[in-house]
Amino acid sequence: MRVLLIEDDLMIGKSLKQALQNESMVVDWTRSGVEGEEALTTNDYSAVLLDLNLPDKNGIDVLRATRQSGNKAPILVITARDDIDDRISGLDLGADDYMVKPFDMRELVARMRAVLRRRSGIARSMLQTGATTLDLATHELTYREQSRVLSAREFALMRALLERPGIILSRAQLEERLYGWGEEVESNALDVLIHSLRKRFDKDIIHNVRGAGWMVLRA
Repeated sequence: MRVLLIEDDLMIGKSLKQALQNESMVVDWTRSGVEGEEALTTNDYSAVLLDLNLPDKNGIDVLRATRQSGNKAPILVITARDDIDDRISGLDLGADDYMVKPFDMRELVARMRAVLRRRSGIARSMLQTGATTLDLATHELTYREQSRVLSAREFALMRALLERPGIILSRAQLEERLYGWGEEVESNALDVLIHSLRKRFDKDIIHNVRGAGWMVLRA
């Protein structure tokens, strides 16, 4: 899952980025409202964490402009501003949730999962198609009665594929979900990852469409 973090505070931003990466998320971090808007117009994100007190353009204006542009990415406001009017304004402008700092990272991650479930119409933190089930909370993958806890990259790959069963995802699309800004991507990294998953489970867990990409079969 690729997340955009828009947070100007250096210490908070570093802490949030590391905590989200520990949850197997790919994180792009911007420190101003303008940079955040630019990132939103050039990249697709599974979720956005948006601070309100930003330099050059505040978070409320970023939120308003993002929704007016038609961008439907889930947005969770994270701010020290706990005034009820700020909360109502943020939610009415299209925020999916609102958390006041300081907060527990476990709650933030749980709220992110809940927002994504609501957007997808899923009752539980599970992605399932056919014989394949991925637990989004524990990162456990089950395929034909075999269960394993996945590494961060394995989890990100299977999540990307299971969110769109039956759809071929290209190398570029998958790498975008697996790697953030500035990360070195070796030419065969994705192939090694897929080979590892097939070896651990079964060659049929991920299907290759020659010259196009990879997919998991729809149930």
